[in-house]
Amino acid sequence: MRKRKIGAAPGALALTALTLALLGACGGGSSNSGSPASSATSSAASSSSVASAASSASSAASSSSGAASSSASSITAANACTVLASDGSTVVVGSGLAGDPAAPEAASGYRTGKTTRYAGSFMVTSASALASKAGCEILAAGGNAVDAAVAVQAVLGLTVPEATGIGGGAFMLYYDATNKTVQAYDGRETAPAAATENYLRYIDDASDQTTPKPSARASGRSIGTPGVLRMLDAAWQDHGAKPWKGLFSNAITLSTEGFQISSRLASAISGASSSLSRDAEAKAYFLNADGSGKAQGTTLKNPDYAATLSAIANSGVDAFYTGSIAQAIVDKVAQSTGEDGSVMTPGKTTLADLAGYEAKRRTAVCSTYRDYYICGMPPPSSGGIAVAQTLGILENFDLGAAANLPTSYDVEGGRPSVQGVHLISEAERLAYADRDQYVADTDFVALPGGSWSAMLDKTYLKNRANLISLSASMHTASAGSFPSSSVLAADHTPEQGTSHLTIVDKQGNVVTMTTTVESSLGSFHFTKGFILNNQLTDFSSAPADASGTPYANRVAAGKRPRSSMSPTLVFRKTSAGGMGDFVMATGSPGGSTIIQYVVKTLVASLDWGLDAQRGTNMIDFGASNSATTSLGGEHPNLDTSNSGANDSLITGLKALGHTVSTSAQASGIGSIIRMTVNGQSVLAGSTDPRREGLVLGDTVTP
Repeated sequence: MRKRKIGAAPGALALTALTLALLGACGGGSSNSGSPASSATSSAASSSSVASAASSASSAASSSSGAASSSASSITAANACTVLASDGSTVVVGSGLAGDPAAPEAASGYRTGKTTRYAGSFMVTSASALASKAGCEILAAGGNAVDAAVAVQAVLGLTVPEATGIGGGAFMLYYDATNKTVQAYDGRETAPAAATENYLRYIDDASDQTTPKPSARASGRSIGTPGVLRMLDAAWQDHGAKPWKGLFSNAITLSTEGFQISSRLASAISGASSSLSRDAEAKAYFLNADGSGKAQGTTLKNPDYAATLSAIANSGVDAFYTGSIAQAIVDKVAQSTGEDGSVMTPGKTTLADLAGYEAKRRTAVCSTYRDYYICGMPPPSSGGIAVAQTLGILENFDLGAAANLPTSYDVEGGRPSVQGVHLISEAERLAYADRDQYVADTDFVALPGGSWSAMLDKTYLKNRANLISLSASMHTASAGSFPSSSVLAADHTPEQGTSHLTIVDKQGNVVTMTTTVESSLGSFHFTKGFILNNQLTDFSSAPADASGTPYANRVAAGKRPRSSMSPTLVFRKTSAGGMGDFVMATGSPGGSTIIQYVVKTLVASLDWGLDAQRGTNMIDFGASNSATTSLGGEHPNLDTSNSGANDSLITGLKALGHTVSTSAQASGIGSIIRMTVNGQSVLAGSTDPRREGLVLGDTVTP
């Protein structure tokens, strides 16, 4: 099987000169004496040791620190985390000056011309320029990846509240470069102690078996106990270097002084104005006096969020989970009448639910793929298992064969081939079939055999691969059979929203984290300056199918709903089949399609040799377990005119029996790859052209 270097795709265009070169600080700064003590033992991830032939990336850095080579350009601290405009002038992110990447842009669906950014020793990519700046400044001042993640999340909750916030949940993978271990952190929301299996479908199990009002999503029933802050605190207690209090300064300042509403947030507000009007605090914050949504470019100040963050900064996360903030959350969940007089079904969250919430340290799902060792998130996320299964199935095909390679390469990622999309989509159908039937919160429902080992077994995945025809789509797949599995029904509950961030620090530690309030603007409930999630709608609303066969993902008190979030770490595989040097970190928002976005990105870089940004840019494609295969119609390399009849990728898939959807996709991929360019070890970063993100770091030009 032919081997390719990351970023060295055959026929790819040479990198164009950067018109917006990112600058970062060269300076360090030691850990403050107020740093946390390490209080938990990181567990090394386990994996199958079965080796397989593969394509390989360019050499990873030999040092675990990931420090830049001596040839890297030295940048002064005065220019920390700024950008250069095309005329060479320095622009501070958030300044509002010409060339400021934080300035709102008109929504386009896809921003052309984005190219890979390179850094010498640290980098952050997120869906908000202001959030990336906050994280970059922490890294430039000597903070580590976890410190930066706290700062990034705090700002995302302000600038991207339609996707994420402290009223939601998250999953994080952390790579400790010193100990060479991977730790998974679970900050998924939980159902309240009073929840029954019918919590989302009946107002009352006995006396009122009608749907919650005005809908399950917009009622208090959808709101899970938020987990992201407890999760970040757990990771910071284990690994943080900088004082907790200082990590919120940037977000507090922005909340007080204001930020400009982006096109994406403006669109979300406009589309949800009637729902937001039911909540007095949401109405006052997001809407104008006439009930219309506040427009793109409006300066939005959030003093309530500043006060909430100040309390958390000064008193720790207990200030959120107890006291006045917790009481405000409980009161909001219990709201029974909307601001507009409408009836609202209250939720049953209590102060005890909040005070008792626990973030979980879990073992990452790790497996081998060709020359790589890849780690993902374990249940209650289905992402790690589904991504690993898809790759394990694809390992039985030569994706480097001519018929499977992209048919063209350009700065937008080129065009995947019909056969390449076919194979990957079919593999995803098989993985989703297992996901839908077997994966849920394993604290409540066990996986077949009690772990993911059976689902990732190489022989099992080879047998699944044998179900794929090269000449026709299977349309829908059946779940695999396991001798020790419970009888469960397939649950196809959709998921929405989310945001993603990826960070590498000077020591080579890595955070990849996906964070969410579920649907756009969550439950539309707003308190103390932040949106409350509607995460519980990720459960199956019914406990069983029509025949009475139970769903693994049914509601239960204290249970965490299944997710598709797929923060992913890639390492070189050692000769013994274990974890070697760090190669790549990635992830994406996108609800249940996250799995497809992450698989596309991994294959694009690891098998097809695309660099970080081109692998992100490439046409989004994939399938869940249905007859429909998606191709992102927002991409300029796809011709959707005449119902796709003029595009060979669309017509080729249809000829294989695929039902093709060209609806616009909303991935938000953020990747960082450690690679060697011209003999220099660098970090290569991307942000998705379908969203409003930015990569920042101590930039070099290798």
